[in-house]
Amino acid sequence: MGGHVNDIPAANLAMLLLLAAPVVVMLFVWKLHAGKALYALFRMLAQLLAVGYVLAFIFEAESAWLVLLVLSVMVGAAAWISLNPLKSPVWRLYLFAFIAILLSGSLTLLVVTRGVLRIAPWYSPRLLIPLAGMIFSNSMTAVSLSSERMVSELSRGSDFAAARATAFNAALIPAINAMFAVGLVSLPGMMTGQILSGVSPLIAVKYQIVVMVMVFSAAGLSNAIFLHLSRHAFCHHVAPVPGAQPGE
Repeated sequence: MGGHVNDIPAANLAMLLLLAAPVVVMLFVWKLHAGKALYALFRMLAQLLAVGYVLAFIFEAESAWLVLLVLSVMVGAAAWISLNPLKSPVWRLYLFAFIAILLSGSLTLLVVTRGVLRIAPWYSPRLLIPLAGMIFSNSMTAVSLSSERMVSELSRGSDFAAARATAFNAALIPAINAMFAVGLVSLPGMMTGQILSGVSPLIAVKYQIVVMVMVFSAAGLSNAIFLHLSRHAFCHHVAPVPGAQPGE
């Protein structure tokens, strides 16, 4: 491959519509959400194109302040989206989600970038932003899954300790399953991208190990911090259950 990735012409990308079209047609024929699927497809295209131009600008600027601003927006968006499964979340949960994702993500990112990869400069946008995106998105998923499960368990009459254990376990299922499947069922995106770029598979594997461990760590830490901070809010506001008391 010569150590680089060939560009994909717009006409070639348009051929992907041939793959999506049958699914949209089936949704339309079966009177399902064909419009929603089309909206999602075109929104995805618009978002990724916009992100591509924004990242190109950030990579060229190489400004520490600009990188920190991007990371702050990512954390804020992750915290907001993470509580979408809840019908009526109290405002404090957004704050707790933000703190959980920020703390767990920052710690994980610090260890990975300064201890493992030792990137220079520390704010290198080409490395920091993609890594942060993987960390924050998985933390977001963990908080989302645990918050939904907490409400479900407390509403069924479980005490806080039992609900917390169930929620914590449920939130880690995607990360654990991913570790079981990697290399056997799937080749993850980062590893595949590096191999396509001409990187040695043995080097790509090392980077993928970094990704898998940091994703598992970020998901677990953000989950634990969120559940600890939000115990009172869940028991007394989101899903109040007689006799359900916050526990340790």
